[in-house]
Amino acid sequence: MKNYKYLDLATVTFVVTLILSNFAGNSKIAQIEGISFTAGVILFPLSYLIGDILTEVYGYSKSRRVIWIGFVALLVSVFFVQIMIALPPAHGWPNQKAYELIFSNSYRAAISSIFAFWIGEFVNSFVLAKMKIWTKGKLLWTRTIGSTIVGQLVDSMIFYPLAFAGLSAFPWHLIYSVMITNFILKVLWEVLATPFTYWVIAFLKDKEHEDYFDYKTDFNPFVIADK
Repeated sequence: MKNYKYLDLATVTFVVTLILSNFAGNSKIAQIEGISFTAGVILFPLSYLIGDILTEVYGYSKSRRVIWIGFVALLVSVFFVQIMIALPPAHGWPNQKAYELIFSNSYRAAISSIFAFWIGEFVNSFVLAKMKIWTKGKLLWTRTIGSTIVGQLVDSMIFYPLAFAGLSAFPWHLIYSVMITNFILKVLWEVLATPFTYWVIAFLKDKEHEDYFDYKTDFNPFVIADK
């Protein structure tokens, strides 16, 4: 198996970004100029950008492995956050209610996000890998943006209803508004980041001596081990 210099760093960045966007970002709805969006919109698109980079440089199988690592990391995070919420607070510590208020929805939001993320990321990686073959490795921007549009659309349509439907703080009109706005902002984020994406991909292809094409790849998402 070929050793890569930067694959581990990309994996760690992906996982940290994913966890932060779920537990910090999804706990707050922000509003600027009348436009509502979850605070995680500033972080979550980065996981898709990293997914694009991984698939473009290292191929679908490496990206698949990183997605599964992120999936397990989210499950572990959800488990331990619930334990921390359940721990009895020390006498005189006044912040238990605030702690519960911030993280009480983390279980539902995280489980919804895990499900949506798992499907969305695999759709994103699959579309990019196939488009790379169709475009013969040219027109990189079409597959980074195109795969993100499809992946984020799938992710958004799954996550927001599952995470927030039925909560008094999130009426349906707010859910729809946040879902549409976040989708647009995430895609716009990817478009604006295109020059940076180009630079990172060119750097990694040069340093790793890799530019993988998934001609004979098994795209089954449940095949975790590299072959």
